[in-house]
Amino acid sequence: MVMKSLLGSAWKCRRTALFKPVTTVNVAVRWRSKPTKPIKYRQPSSNPEPGSKRAQILRDGLNAESGSGDGPEKFRRNSVSPENRRNFVLFEKLANSHFDLVLEAMDQQEFKPFGITNESHLEREIGLFKKALDKCFSLATERGVVGPQDNPLFWNLRNAYVKAEIKGLRREIAHAFQTFMMRNRFPEAINQLHASLADMRFPYEWYPATRQIQRTIHLHVGPTNSGKTYNALKALENAKTGIYAGPLRLLAHEIFTRFTAKNLPCALVTGEELRIPKDTDRWFHSCTVEMSPLNQKVDVAVIDEIQMIADDDRGWAWTQAVLGIQAKELHLCGEDRVVPLIQELCARIGDKCEVHRYERLNPLSVMNRSLKGSLKNLEKGDAVVSFSRLNLHATKRAIEETTHRRCAIVYGSLPPETRATQAALFNDPDNDYDFLVASDAIGMGLNLEIKRVIFETSSKYDGMRQRTLTVPEIKQIGGRAGRYRTAAQEITSAKGGSKAVTERVQTPGYVTTLDDDDLPVIDQGFRSEAPLIVTAGIFPPASIIEKFHTYFPPQTPTKFVLSRLRDLCRLSPRFHLCDFTTALEIAQAIQDFDLSVSDRCVFLNAPVDFKAPGLVSALRAFAQCVAENGSGHLLDFAQVDLDALAAEYEPHERQAYLQRLEALHKTIALYLWLSYRYEGVFQSQSLAFHVKDRVEAKISEILDHLSFRAADQARMRAAKRAMAKKHKKREEDLLGGELEAGEIQEHGEGVGRWEEQGHEEPLFDRIDEVNPAGIVRQTLSEATPESPDVTKQEKKKAEAQG
Repeated sequence: MVMKSLLGSAWKCRRTALFKPVTTVNVAVRWRSKPTKPIKYRQPSSNPEPGSKRAQILRDGLNAESGSGDGPEKFRRNSVSPENRRNFVLFEKLANSHFDLVLEAMDQQEFKPFGITNESHLEREIGLFKKALDKCFSLATERGVVGPQDNPLFWNLRNAYVKAEIKGLRREIAHAFQTFMMRNRFPEAINQLHASLADMRFPYEWYPATRQIQRTIHLHVGPTNSGKTYNALKALENAKTGIYAGPLRLLAHEIFTRFTAKNLPCALVTGEELRIPKDTDRWFHSCTVEMSPLNQKVDVAVIDEIQMIADDDRGWAWTQAVLGIQAKELHLCGEDRVVPLIQELCARIGDKCEVHRYERLNPLSVMNRSLKGSLKNLEKGDAVVSFSRLNLHATKRAIEETTHRRCAIVYGSLPPETRATQAALFNDPDNDYDFLVASDAIGMGLNLEIKRVIFETSSKYDGMRQRTLTVPEIKQIGGRAGRYRTAAQEITSAKGGSKAVTERVQTPGYVTTLDDDDLPVIDQGFRSEAPLIVTAGIFPPASIIEKFHTYFPPQTPTKFVLSRLRDLCRLSPRFHLCDFTTALEIAQAIQDFDLSVSDRCVFLNAPVDFKAPGLVSALRAFAQCVAENGSGHLLDFAQVDLDALAAEYEPHERQAYLQRLEALHKTIALYLWLSYRYEGVFQSQSLAFHVKDRVEAKISEILDHLSFRAADQARMRAAKRAMAKKHKKREEDLLGGELEAGEIQEHGEGVGRWEEQGHEEPLFDRIDEVNPAGIVRQTLSEATPESPDVTKQEKKKAEAQG
């Protein structure tokens, strides 16, 4: 009966929120008994290799379009084109081969929590799961059933492969198999208890003190440069107490500087910096949205970029602020597409909602010509937007060498004082800083007097793949052209500047690109409408995780508890669960240390980049220090690579040295983040700030001396465009089909790669980008087995040019 029930539904594994690819759940607990025989599954030699020709063909495009119709028609049930059937079969072989690799990677400790005590039991579970895989692929290939409702296992595997390719597919397979083995591990009574604790349909009940306040929510919506944030800040300035919460440290610093210039006491609170005004017991707060104070009653609060409430990584922070800030007036600023969601939330919590719509204050248009790839066509007041620090510095150097005029630079990782100085140089019409190179941080509200925004490229690397910019990203970044009034003018006005400076002048804004090939993408972005935001992100607060943890044995790994909570959570149609990936990896990294559940919950939100060399070792050292209440002086941690500051390197070692400095910078940022949460442990805060400044100066010094060859940069941009187009095609092929209304939505639409402490641009898009020609060679070498359209001759030609 179990087998019949299992195969009859193709084993409907529990779907995660919005069908995102999920992370492998690796569980290890201490067991007193030992199995009679070591458990280790070995891959049968007859299985296809993951790098086989069939797998390579599959990567070129699963679910290619058929000639029977366009769009959803090709995915209708009982109508599977031969090409789709072929791709489904190839995908099945790839999934089966990687399932074997997943099994090889798991040791006996990871099978024990699922009740697997001997090899025969393991083989039985493997056989049942493979039958479930066979059934789900049979539904797809024979009947065309590929939707999340009718064939969730297939849908989850396909979605994971599109989002993160092989890495995502293996994570999803591992998680699916572990969930499968866990299906009978808990009695019904415990399952019901877990389900009740995992009920997160009513997150507004997490803030009872706020629910006792009758709030008025003012929703300021409109395009960029429409004055919505300006009006919200006026309401904040006229209040006695208040909070500003924004997405970037740079914005928090900007508001802090503006209020301080107007003699308004203001505290600056970010993930790694805290400034409290002296000689007063009442002040305003300017903070990043994650640091919003929820336990303090204020008159007015402003939450900027409210559309980020839908972000898969940080959306929970906006939801928390909207539902939890205790303000009589709450002003939300952002895009018009968030209005229905906020209105519904207000109706549910009983708050009054007033919508204020704004029109852009000056004209904005996309030009009908690009710069033709030549920086000689730049004009005074132009801002070139790029997406990595290496590109920013290389472009800055190229502009100055080509035009023989000065160029300012602004990006999120710059120290606030440096950023303010660079912005002032660009905004001042009386000096020789005619141009600006900036990251997409300017899209989140940084105020600069830009005449024309120039996109260096229409694609960006988002941490997993090169992708085309989304409509909201294009509009937010391009909309910064033709500012109506800048923050610099506000601050000058507050300090008694001249009347001419404080007057508002409407300056038309223009948008274009560096290359012709990118211009149609940007133009189409401005002509398109972004979809409505229908859900807000949530993440289980520490109180829920701690309570859920109490219903497991004391030694149960936190990663197992988090995975169980994620799988059982119930959500209302207006909320989605934010990504658990980083939290699960952190939980696994610090599992060995004797930390309380509350301490583990603190570490779950730490800014950790698992790709940075040595950062995991530093994280473990910091966790051990907290567990043992040991010495937290910065110099006591051998895992902090302070020797990198004095290291010597040869020119050909620059790539590795930059990566080493970047890892040190992230380690120091993590130390500072922890120093505000464990003040008695991590005591070298001043030294950490000094080291951080030294590292930033060292990185900037190296980047400022980059060599630049226009031909190499042009080839690199072309390679990136090709990679983005390829990914877009594959995503359209894989994710096309009939979806129910509200079934799935992209929530990662934002600007840049977000971290809790603010906006951090990657040092470079890829490790080989330090050599501009290297990315072309690497791109072609990767693309050759995946894309038949890249020939050996083209590869050899690109290598010769490089």
